[in-house]
Amino acid sequence: VQLQASGGGKVRPGGYLRLSCAAVGSIFSIKAVAWYRQAPGKQRELVAAISKTGSTNYADSVKGRFTISRDNAKNTVYLQMNTLKPEDTAVYYCNAGDQKYVSGNFYYIGGDYWGQGTQVTVSS
Repeated sequence: VQLQASGGGKVRPGGYLRLSCAAVGSIFSIKAVAWYRQAPGKQRELVAAISKTGSTNYADSVKGRFTISRDNAKNTVYLQMNTLKPEDTAVYYCNAGDQKYVSGNFYYIGGDYWGQGTQVTVSS
């Protein structure tokens, strides 16, 4: 399975970008998908995740600014990033994996399928 991430770039604070993660094959129809990011010198962190049926969750740092969505027919997952901040600067990776529900809440467990990463730089 191959995941291809794209859409990164350099924007000014307050700007926006839309990342895309395209899968070769129909894996997204059977997997949850997430976006992670890793800034220099920091651990990789989960940014946003979407379940097979469209439930979502977000890191507190991006709530209200980022939106994850999926188009299973196109085997693509998107991350719309608005009101970008310098601290959003990182390499962003998509990941396909497993999910669970606890008390009706969606949680992303993770998986072995990774995209190659796309650089997002927010700077004036």
